[in-house]
Amino acid sequence: MILNTQYSIRKPELSGKRFLCQEIEELVGDNALRWYIGRAPKDEIIVEATSYAGTMDTSFDRVASQYYPGKNAILSVVPTGIGCSVGGFAGDAAPATNLLAAAADYLITHPNAVNASDFIGLTENNIIYTDGCAVDLFCKGLVDLHLPYSNKIGIIIEKADDRKLDVVFNIINTVRATHGVNITDYVITDEPIGGRCIENESKAFVGTIDNPHVIFGACETLINKGVDAIALTSNIQDLPMDRYASHFAGEYPNPVGGVEAIISYLVTSRYRVPAAHAPLINTRDFDLRRQIVDARAAGEFASTSGLACILIGLRQAPQINPKSRGRIRDIINVGNLSAIVSPATCLGGIPALYAQSLSIPIVAVEENRTVLDVTQEKLGLENVIQVRSYAEAAGVLLALKKGINLQSLERPLRTYRY
Repeated sequence: MILNTQYSIRKPELSGKRFLCQEIEELVGDNALRWYIGRAPKDEIIVEATSYAGTMDTSFDRVASQYYPGKNAILSVVPTGIGCSVGGFAGDAAPATNLLAAAADYLITHPNAVNASDFIGLTENNIIYTDGCAVDLFCKGLVDLHLPYSNKIGIIIEKADDRKLDVVFNIINTVRATHGVNITDYVITDEPIGGRCIENESKAFVGTIDNPHVIFGACETLINKGVDAIALTSNIQDLPMDRYASHFAGEYPNPVGGVEAIISYLVTSRYRVPAAHAPLINTRDFDLRRQIVDARAAGEFASTSGLACILIGLRQAPQINPKSRGRIRDIINVGNLSAIVSPATCLGGIPALYAQSLSIPIVAVEENRTVLDVTQEKLGLENVIQVRSYAEAAGVLLALKKGINLQSLERPLRTYRY
């Protein structure tokens, strides 16, 4: 069973001896798949968490003390389901992502930053396409990111009629033929997966799954056949069609993103393989004022299915529990992380709060607005560099990489005198 729960923390009761991330981890428990601070009013912190009620293996050997010198990594956080004005639609954070990648040896980011159904914005070879669960574990210092030459991808396809399956298999064959993706095997489920949308009080979208056992059975079949990355494609239920129409008009978060995250988190946390989800068929069952949608959402609207982009992205997605027989081209540790880039109003997630505990700078982009209002000021974070745009963020990242004090670039410049 998938549970969505809210927790309240009184700010005056927080212990000054522990970081906020530690307080929240103790509160939500070991079975939390995903959590974030949804609201932070004056004296309170509201945590919105999604948990799996079954048995989970949460044991990890910490890797934070390891280090692989000589390379610089940046994490660009673009959370799904919170209406990011840059990256909350269909791959519309790709230009910003590719720009930031020019300022680092490696740029780690979420699939939704570059995913756009039939299209994908992976133009730089140093962009690491990493599912949200792996990002969280990496930021906690629990796993390294092992970069493979290529993955063997297995696909879980939700039970569907022949017309929909024809679409899916034409996409599968296209990415095999044109992108050289190694798709090793697939499973068509006997039962529906039953992913459903849920809108939290913060207006962020999360989700639940009716039949997790269907996913588990299909994963185990594919892993036993030797796959080391899993793509899932299914239909999403309980879509609020009026909100979905508003999303395509550029006015509301994507209702699909939250439950997609839960599905991929469930797979990665249980089987420790890279995973990503895509809608089986992109929904059109809503009324639009115009058939030309917001440019940021056009990639999804122009595509029949969401599957192609995740198959291309998973080809070189990092492993967190690599097999001894797999070939790895590089390893990134949290010690290589020189900065995190995030929208300025959603600093209550795992990457930002663990960055505080590790003294990693957070570059907060004001122009990337979200439905949340969880800011540096509301959480008392001291490691935040405020910037207006992603163009300004790229300059800050270059300065950090070169070891240039940001104050030396500002005017007036303070003069020291004895």
